[in-house]
Amino acid sequence: MSSTATRRVPTSGASRPSRAVITALAISLPFAFLAPAGASTAAPTAPEPDQQQTAPAQAPHLDLGAQDLPETRNVTILAPGLTRTTITRGTPNQDFFWTAEVAVPSTSPDPDAPASALSTQAQARKVADKLNAAGITARVEHVQSPQLADAGGDLGYRVRVGQFGSKADGAETLTQIKAAGYKASVIYTGWDGDAVTSEDDRGPWNLQVLTIDPKEFKGDLTSSFGADLEKRETTSSLAAAAGALAATNGGYFVMDPAAGAEGDPAGASVQDGKVLSEPVGDRPSLVLDKNEASVQRLHWHGTVTAPGHADELPLDGINRVPGLIRNCGGTGDTPTNLPLHDFTCTDADEIVSFTPEFGPTTPAGPGLEVVLDAQGTVTAVNHTRGTAVPAGGQTVQAIGADVDKLAALAVPGKKLKVDTDLLTKNGKPLKTTPSTDVVNGGPALVQDGQLNVTAKRDGMVRTNDSNSFFYGWVHKRNPRTIAGVDAQGRTLIVTADGRQTSSLGLSIKESADVARSLGMVNAINLDGGGSTTMFQGGEVVNSPSDATGERPVGDALLVLPGRK
Repeated sequence: MSSTATRRVPTSGASRPSRAVITALAISLPFAFLAPAGASTAAPTAPEPDQQQTAPAQAPHLDLGAQDLPETRNVTILAPGLTRTTITRGTPNQDFFWTAEVAVPSTSPDPDAPASALSTQAQARKVADKLNAAGITARVEHVQSPQLADAGGDLGYRVRVGQFGSKADGAETLTQIKAAGYKASVIYTGWDGDAVTSEDDRGPWNLQVLTIDPKEFKGDLTSSFGADLEKRETTSSLAAAAGALAATNGGYFVMDPAAGAEGDPAGASVQDGKVLSEPVGDRPSLVLDKNEASVQRLHWHGTVTAPGHADELPLDGINRVPGLIRNCGGTGDTPTNLPLHDFTCTDADEIVSFTPEFGPTTPAGPGLEVVLDAQGTVTAVNHTRGTAVPAGGQTVQAIGADVDKLAALAVPGKKLKVDTDLLTKNGKPLKTTPSTDVVNGGPALVQDGQLNVTAKRDGMVRTNDSNSFFYGWVHKRNPRTIAGVDAQGRTLIVTADGRQTSSLGLSIKESADVARSLGMVNAINLDGGGSTTMFQGGEVVNSPSDATGERPVGDALLVLPGRK
C-alpha cells in the first residue's frame, strides 16, 4: 500500500465552503492546508488510499494576477503532518511577447562605466533616436516598481525594439542593434514584473508548497551542505544522501571562485548547533529546530583571545577566504559595511577561523595560520596560509595588518579562545542545540502578518547603477524559493518556477504577496533563480530554469523522516 494520497483542489476567485478529506496509511486527516483560522476541517468518510479526490476547499486563492484566474491545487500527503501542494494559476497570456532590451550607455564621465538596462529619460530617448535613425524602430518605456518598505517607485527608462513570437526570432534584430553600436538581449515581457493593472496580468504560474505541521509531523526539518562547505552539490543529491522525504535549495552561496571558496555560504549558517558562517549584516535567516522554524535577524560577534592577554581581537568571519566578503555586511570592508547583494567586498586586514567542515585544506596564500587542537591549544603557527584542520580542532588565519596582532597572541603550547556568536535582536547569543540549523536568506517579505519587504536594508538596492540591479533582481520576475511560518506554527517552503513562458516567476513584491496569501505571518526570500529546486519522491518535482538542468548549490533544506 502506498504511503501517500493525493487530491485535486480547484479554486477560483471566490472561495466556496465545502469539505474535503485525505487519507494515508488508514490515517484520516482533515484538510488543514492553509485553512483560515476558525475554518471547518471536519472530515466525512475516508476515500481509499491513492484515490484521486476532487473537492473544492475553503482556501483563498493566491494574491497573484487577476482575481478571477483559474487556480488548481493538488495536495499529496507525504507523512502525517507533511504535505506537498502543487499550485497552477492563470492561463497563457497572448499579450506577452519577446522583445530586444537595449543596454543604455552610462552618462558617467568614467569611460569604463558599464551600460545598464535603465537610464534617465533623456539618455534613453537619445539611444532610441540613434536606433531609429539607423532604421531600427525603438521605443522608450517608463519603468515603475511597486513600492516596498524601503525601495521601489520610479526606476527609470528602458529602450526596447521589436515584438517577436520566439526568442530565436529576435536574432536578426540583435545583429542590427549591434551594428548600430549597442548591446542588447532578447527577453520575454511576461517576466517584467511591471506595476500593471492586475486584471491584465493572467500568468501562468507554477508553484510547489511544502507544509510541515510540528504538531503532527514526527520527523525533522534540517539542512545539509554535503561532505564539506566548499563544494557545491545538487539539492537532489543532498536529499538522496540523507534519505529526505522532501527537500528544497537553501541559502545564498559563493559561485565564482574569484569571490571566495565556491559553495561557501554567503551569509549565516549553523548546522547541528555549530556556527559555520557569519551573517551578512543583520539580514534575516531561517532558524530551524527539530521540526519547527522561525525567521530571525541575526548579527555577528566574533573574538579571539588568549589567557593572560588583555587584547581581544575581532574575528571577522568563519570558513571563508580572508579578504573576500560575498554580499558584504562585515566590518571595515570596502566599499561598504552594509549588505550588498551579489557583490564581493574586500578587506585587506582580516582574521578568519576555520572548522573541519570547511574542506580538506584551508585557503592558501600569504599571511599567518594558527592551528588549534580540540582543546584549543596552539599546536602550530604557520607563516603561510593553507593547511588541514585537525579533527575536532580549528585554525585561525590572518592577513595584512592583523598578522602581527594574531602572532602576538598565538604561543605554541598555550591556549587560544575563539568565540563565534550569532546575536539575536536583543543582543543575546542565539541559543543552539544539536538540532539547531540556520539557513541564510533575504530580503524579509512578511513580518508579523504584514508585508514588510526590506530590499534596501538587506542589500538589494545599489545607488550607482541606475537601479539596474534592483530592476533585474527585485522588480523582474524570477524563479523564487520562499520560506516562512503561519499563525498555527506550520513551516511553509515554496518554490515558484520562472524564466519560462509556461511559468513566469515572481517579483519580490509578488513573492511577499504569495507568502501572505498562503497564510505566512513571517517569511523570507531564500536563494532563487537557477537554484530554485524542490525534490520529493526520488525526483525533482519543479522545473529548474538553468539550461544545464538542476544547479549545484551550497546547502539544502531537508525534511527527514522520524526515527523508528
